[in-house]
Amino acid sequence: MRLSTWLDGDREAPEPLEGNVVLTVTVGTVVWFALFLGQLPFYGWFADHGHTWWVWTCLVGGCGGLVGLWYCRRREAAIRRAAARPAPTPDTPAPGPEPRT
Repeated sequence: MRLSTWLDGDREAPEPLEGNVVLTVTVGTVVWFALFLGQLPFYGWFADHGHTWWVWTCLVGGCGGLVGLWYCRRREAAIRRAAARPAPTPDTPAPGPEPRT
């Protein structure tokens, strides 16, 4: 199948999957750090065979997961705050920046 058949605009985009994003990112982060710690005792073997990048890739994956966890938690908190705000009525002005005095 050619890429143009997917990009021609004839297909409707699927709905995004809903789930516990924070849990998913947390599990992925734990897996990356577990892989890093599991490879540390074999660092000499990795160095002898030129594969030390495997160890450091796992560490970077774990650190990237921490950034992703921070982002997902802030995003979910913002979504909860927006859902808790009352819906604006037609006679109520939209919230905007506070006027300076």
